[in-house]
Amino acid sequence: MVTINDIAAKLGISKSTVSKALNNATDVSEEMRKKILYTAVELGYVNKRQQKKEKKLCILIENMDYNTPNQFGHDIVLGFKQMAEPEGWIVDIVPMTISFQKLTPYSVFMMQQGYQASFILGFSLLDPWMKEFRISKIPAVLYDNYINDNPNIASVGCDNQEGFELAVKHLMKLGHKKIGLISGPLDSYILKARYNAYLNALYKYGLEVDEDCIGLEYYVAESTRKYIPKLLAHGVTAILFSHDVRAIAAITECDDRGIRIPEDLSIVGFDDLPMTSYTAPPLTTLRQDRIALGKCGFYALTCLLNQVAIGSILLRTSLVVRGSTGPAPIKEQEKDKI
Repeated sequence: MVTINDIAAKLGISKSTVSKALNNATDVSEEMRKKILYTAVELGYVNKRQQKKEKKLCILIENMDYNTPNQFGHDIVLGFKQMAEPEGWIVDIVPMTISFQKLTPYSVFMMQQGYQASFILGFSLLDPWMKEFRISKIPAVLYDNYINDNPNIASVGCDNQEGFELAVKHLMKLGHKKIGLISGPLDSYILKARYNAYLNALYKYGLEVDEDCIGLEYYVAESTRKYIPKLLAHGVTAILFSHDVRAIAAITECDDRGIRIPEDLSIVGFDDLPMTSYTAPPLTTLRQDRIALGKCGFYALTCLLNQVAIGSILLRTSLVVRGSTGPAPIKEQEKDKI
């Protein structure tokens, strides 16, 4: 167990100076405080005194709306707090940016603020702290991300494989044999997971995997504008989308082009955002239980705080069938036979 004596010896300063810096005393310069904090993190020091004084957790959130009721981030945060606060935890919501991560290491930030663990929402693989999570000794749970080989880091999310299999099975029952995918670029853990889930679902049900039936594009509107006509030209009769936002944009694009949904093309989203019930037609989608995700985030953190090294918790997805999916269109030659 690293002590303040070890930190003082490493820096060649007094034990009292180290203690003051770690407990946010005002008579230590910012430069010295930073040097002490960085050394404490390097040595793996845990401030037990501060942790006994307050039970503090933080939710670090980026690229996600957490203030608007019923929105994705808001519901996850609500589920987390519903579990944590009755247990006596103080939960702070901290908006995060890449620029801040570049200036301040994760472990230093956590020690400065006296947080014992964190729940991470909305981070991408490009975030600087993602590299630090590989070696961090401070517990963290990542939503829709995964870190290998660190017993202090866990993840929560939904079973993407099960979800895509439900969607493909549903479309096959409707007669669809050529099913495409439109997604963002594979620069995030979750988009890679859903891309692989799509491929595996097609393999499982014996459907053809055709790269010409897959569209990967960063911008949402550009992806639908570019790939809707391309996929239709390749005989696609149904398209799965990595997120509801892209699926909703596809409905608008099809309306502009005179493509009827679901008569000409069936569309399936992922997440079940509140707006999906109000699109025209309403969107068939894969639902994530957002409140339950937040609750699982807290459960995973309590495991880590009690030295139970879990890897990941995956919730089941459910298929919500609405008006954007229907029978596969009949080709002209098949119409003639009828």
